Amino acid sequence: MAPTHPQVVTLGAHVLDTVVLPVDEIPPGQGFALVDEIHVCAAGPAGGTAVVLAKLGARVHTVGAIGDDAAGRLLSDLLARAGVDTTHLRTCELPTSASVLPIRTDGSRPALHVVGATPFSADEVPWDLIATSDHLHVGAPELLGPENVVELLRFARAHGTTTSVDFLIGGDPGFFGLIRPLLPEVDQVLPNAEQVLGWTGAATLHEAATALADLGARCAAITNGGEATLVLDDGRVSEVPIAPAEVVDTSGGGDAFSAGFLMASLAGHSAEEAARFGSATASHVVAGIGTDHGDYDYARVEAVALALGSRV
Repeated sequence: MAPTHPQVVTLGAHVLDTVVLPVDEIPPGQGFALVDEIHVCAAGPAGGTAVVLAKLGARVHTVGAIGDDAAGRLLSDLLARAGVDTTHLRTCELPTSASVLPIRTDGSRPALHVVGATPFSADEVPWDLIATSDHLHVGAPELLGPENVVELLRFARAHGTTTSVDFLIGGDPGFFGLIRPLLPEVDQVLPNAEQVLGWTGAATLHEAATALADLGARCAAITNGGEATLVLDDGRVSEVPIAPAEVVDTSGGGDAFSAGFLMASLAGHSAEEAARFGSATASHVVAGIGTDHGDYDYARVEAVALALGSRV
């Protein structure tokens, strides 16, 4: 059964993605190539997660910074059309965060990215909204300043609001200093395998999950592309199979997983069950182009999750 429309705040990186498919090579010089599709969508670990949460039935308020530019106006409109409340999406002097994603025929993609306004996403925080919401999800906390995010997480916990974090940066171990202070303060950590292996220097994902637990993480779901998701829950590490999918574009898969994981968690399900639901959500999104792809709701995702052995 779906949760009763939980109220979720997504705060952090909002990105306007321009997705181009297929691109297996860039034409040299002034060369020209025809592609099948160019698609523009709201994305990022705050913006993309907000879109998928809204599809799954959450009441979503998103908080962050965009530029006073055409990209920002389009991004705000796309979020609003997806059912996301953009009241707290403010403009600043920097350009809107944006990416160009050339999608290869196997669904993988490099990324060309402008950070833009994202680092100012926590400059104006709607504290009353967070205090009265069910959940706070912080996307790209590493770009907002650890001290700012720790304050947010502690405030949320003090008011009974559960919390999660997801990341944009890669696995360079030099970045781990931005992540480590958050681990004891947050309820759910949602990285990918490349990130945690690089940050911790661990040889295996099980060792990386144990390292996160040693540093204070209580619950983590580590996605690993087409391999099983590794789940850490109160010191116990397990593997959860992913939902089968005909992959077209992986660019929105991580944000979709996060949204599904959070919705199942808010419905009271275990971390393993939530990981199955997250994978089932991602399977709908990666079957097309962009984070906004897919005609699904909680019930349709639940049917896929049940086939994986989940009770959600």
